[in-house]
Amino acid sequence: MKTWALAAVSLLAIGAAAPAAAADLPLYKAPVAPVPVYDWSGVYVGINGGGGWAHACWGVTNALGAVVNPAVGEGCHNAGGGTVGGQIGYRWQRSRWVFGIEGQGNWADFKGSNVSVALAPITNQTRIDSFGLFTGQMGYAVNSLLLYGKAGAAVAHDKYDTFFPGVPALAFNSVNQTRWGYTIGIGVEYGFAENWSVGGEYNHVFLGHHSADFATLAGGLARSDRIGQDIDMGLIRVNYRWGGPVVAKY
Repeated sequence: MKTWALAAVSLLAIGAAAPAAAADLPLYKAPVAPVPVYDWSGVYVGINGGGGWAHACWGVTNALGAVVNPAVGEGCHNAGGGTVGGQIGYRWQRSRWVFGIEGQGNWADFKGSNVSVALAPITNQTRIDSFGLFTGQMGYAVNSLLLYGKAGAAVAHDKYDTFFPGVPALAFNSVNQTRWGYTIGIGVEYGFAENWSVGGEYNHVFLGHHSADFATLAGGLARSDRIGQDIDMGLIRVNYRWGGPVVAKY
């Protein structure tokens, strides 16, 4: 009888102590799954294509050796067309902010003309066959989505023609110029794979005013024009990047 009583008391003591011992044990916490975060840092290269239009305004500043001041306006025209090219750059990301530098070169066929207001029926024609952009970037990333702005230097190769329509023999000599200016732009880019991204971009190029000297093939009817020009363009871009594509964040 005493043995059974002792056993019962022992069981009650063990039952009372078990919850207290369990309370002293450390709680098990399941590990937190890593969240993938897109990292825009690295060197990248890519291709781009799209369209643009250059707004050009001409004004006569010299005719047959006589200075024309103020310049006599000949009117304006838009030189539009397509473009294709490539870019190379480097970006580095700090938190959500992304900084970068980029060089871009494009072939273009932006072409347009108008009949001179002051010297009709002479026609003035503008064509841009290439351009380059050298810019810095600053953007804000939301994982694989990047919004950015850019600004820097720009250069364009222009060809200016002035002629009598339908009379090639009376066409004036062409003037070829390389013009430097500056550019600003905005863009959006989406990382659709670990190292690949696609985006759209708008750029405005300021090329200012420059003088162009014209003459006929025979050397007569010489004149000079002051030509002001800006370019607007929209581009679709695809980039491949070397760097840490995705990092795990806990």
